[in-house]
Amino acid sequence: MNTHVLIPLVIYLLLVVVISVVAMVQQKRAQGPFLTEYFLGGRTMSGFLLAMTLTTAYISASSFIGGPGAAYQYGLGWVMIAMAQVPTVWLSLGVLGKKFAILARRYQAITLNDILYAHYRSQWVVWIASITLLLAFIGVMTVQFIGGARLLETVVGIPYTHGLLIFGAIIALYTSLGGFRASVLNDVLQGAVMLVGTFLLLFAVIHAAGGTASAVSQLKQINPQLIELSGVGNIVTPSLVISLTVLVCFGVLGLPNTAIRSISYKDSRSVHRGILIGTLLLTVLMLGMHLAGALGRVIVPTLTVPDQVIPTLMMKVLPPFAAGIFLAAPMAAMMSNINAHLLQASATLVKDLYLRLRPARATEDKHLRRLSVCSTFLLGVAVIIAAWHPPQMIIWLNLLAFGALEAVFLWPLVLGLYWRNANACGAISSMLVGAVLYSLLASFSLRLCGLHPIVPALIASFIAFVVANRIGQRVTPDHSHQ
Repeated sequence: MNTHVLIPLVIYLLLVVVISVVAMVQQKRAQGPFLTEYFLGGRTMSGFLLAMTLTTAYISASSFIGGPGAAYQYGLGWVMIAMAQVPTVWLSLGVLGKKFAILARRYQAITLNDILYAHYRSQWVVWIASITLLLAFIGVMTVQFIGGARLLETVVGIPYTHGLLIFGAIIALYTSLGGFRASVLNDVLQGAVMLVGTFLLLFAVIHAAGGTASAVSQLKQINPQLIELSGVGNIVTPSLVISLTVLVCFGVLGLPNTAIRSISYKDSRSVHRGILIGTLLLTVLMLGMHLAGALGRVIVPTLTVPDQVIPTLMMKVLPPFAAGIFLAAPMAAMMSNINAHLLQASATLVKDLYLRLRPARATEDKHLRRLSVCSTFLLGVAVIIAAWHPPQMIIWLNLLAFGALEAVFLWPLVLGLYWRNANACGAISSMLVGAVLYSLLASFSLRLCGLHPIVPALIASFIAFVVANRIGQRVTPDHSHQ
């Protein structure tokens, strides 16, 4: 076991625990309703906190492990298409931000499904959305748990299953006990760690390769396609660019974990500041990590598992203590992503499903506190079990879960916000058509015109929404507490 690498990581994890305890104390002292405090932090986020939590909630194991692994495999062309993710903060806050926050306060919404129900007045919309969210979130979180355990296995020498238990238990505990405040405060620490770690690794990789020009020259010698925009095997085709732009940029508007961040900020100034800081942070992190993965091919040219490129580079180009500091960066990315999904999955169970069946218990804060903490922790345990036997390349599993969420949520959310006459019939049809078509295309690996399943699924779900909307009747949104 590499103790020099382990020491900075242990220090980082202790900081996470301390911050979580502080958040737990703040949460207990808060005066507002428990559910609003536990799942939204009392809607008091500043612009800086909003930027950090939105960016870190979006960035995941795929950004620090899977994405750089693909850049290692396919070259600089993959770095280019990875930058399609840069506008996500601007899109999420610019398109959803203010409108979403206004409606959330009007409807006293705590979850995304609260807003959907208030607009469409349909239990079916809530049930379809809740089941999809829970299944997809378990998939997304499983990817993050796999990434964390693989890092500990590759870099520190901890067996995969032991690393999974350590990593998973810490996240499940601090998220369940500290709630949204612990998640956001830790996101600030995790965002700072990611930024420092990215700079450290990229600088070390370029230095070890003899400079940028030398690295590119050596990539050309290994395989000329590594420096071409089309990538190795001409993988970067127009259909792939369109697919990934829809999947990791435009479609992100339909991701519940980013959308929910838009209802927890303090004021308009926070949104504007959040857009600027978040976009800059995302640009640096995406470019830095993917470029490190692509140029890392020069330093470790014979890896059989591309996902191991970042852990391997850490050990090869960084001194042990610096490697330990960097190890905290991808761990931070995964932890922030997991806690965002874990909290929202728990909110779905407690607020959208349990309280919809047992509305009389909505005022019992003590009962809801126990239920929320237990459901969050048990969900974390369920994901640990799901991650016990990992696949080879986690990027595809992550993209699969992303696409499922977007296919179900994008049009009911966006059209529900901006189309006054949108009704439940249109929303339900869109959700079902999107989910079924995406599942079929993804399950059988079908590519219509070479496009990722998300593109035809979103087109079909949009058409289904518009056509079915003519059949259903518009209802007056519910302005009461849901």
